[in-house]
Amino acid sequence: MQDDVRLIDLYHARHRLHGHIVRTALVPSPSLSHRCGGAVHLKLECRQLTGSFKLRGAANALLQLPAEARARGVIGVSTGNYGRALAYAAHRLGVRAVICMSRLVPSNKVEAIRALGADGRIVGASQGVAELEVERLVREEGLVRLPPFDHADVIAGQGTAGLEILEELPAVDTVLVPLSGGGLLAGVALGMKSASPTIRVVGVTMERGCAMHASLRAGHPVQVEEVPSLADSLGGGIGPDNRYTFRMVRELVDDTVLVSEDEIAAAIRHVYEQEQLVVEGAGAVGVAALLAGRVRAGATTAVLLSGANIDMALHRRIVCGGSA
Repeated sequence: MQDDVRLIDLYHARHRLHGHIVRTALVPSPSLSHRCGGAVHLKLECRQLTGSFKLRGAANALLQLPAEARARGVIGVSTGNYGRALAYAAHRLGVRAVICMSRLVPSNKVEAIRALGADGRIVGASQGVAELEVERLVREEGLVRLPPFDHADVIAGQGTAGLEILEELPAVDTVLVPLSGGGLLAGVALGMKSASPTIRVVGVTMERGCAMHASLRAGHPVQVEEVPSLADSLGGGIGPDNRYTFRMVRELVDDTVLVSEDEIAAAIRHVYEQEQLVVEGAGAVGVAALLAGRVRAGATTAVLLSGANIDMALHRRIVCGGSA
């Protein structure tokens, strides 16, 4: 990995990813535009291959590995979507993939990872415990570790979503991005701030245990308790030795805000009823922030819907008025 992530790395990643991902649509939202008093657009990463933006970073990192490293196989820790993305990219390239997850990862995501031929392992009750299993397998089996967010090639790959927003919506002045470990937010913010420092970039996450939000408030990486949330993809820590995302989010992002479980559920319902889209809790947090008044929309706002991999039985309960 290099010492920093640069704008040129996002453009190199975009070229490298051609044929491995799809360019997702950026569509206007009449319902949110009317409600917020400005033009609101939705970036549909929920319609990316594997159902989330994570394929951008996973594929870019895997494509950068030399043949010798690919032959050893790759391993990563995941809350679900990154594991599915890495499994998909590895399957296409004929590379062995091991994905370590905690018991908090929904069963539909675990099954999707295994269906792609990856070795999906459930270890412990937190992402931190799953990370220890990754470290063991790297030592004992020589697998190549590809982290889900704190990796220059992963960040550059995720940032290509921001380049697409800029190209299709050059007047954008506010961008709402889901926040977990910060790979997506860091990459998108790098693209936005390189285009114009005046573009407001806001990370949105759940109230229940967001490590990056707590770390930013503390001024250094901290651990938080991992608990169940509708935004399960946003769980996990950022690592005490975080190399990239903590610094990038701190320097490039204007604000981070929290939304409640009820607000996430309301956003899932709104997106389904008003936009005819299925999104998971993590993908709905930007919409939740707008609906709840946690973030003021700009004249031209882009909201990134990061994923669609929700258990459909849970989705039915939510759209019928439940919260879990």
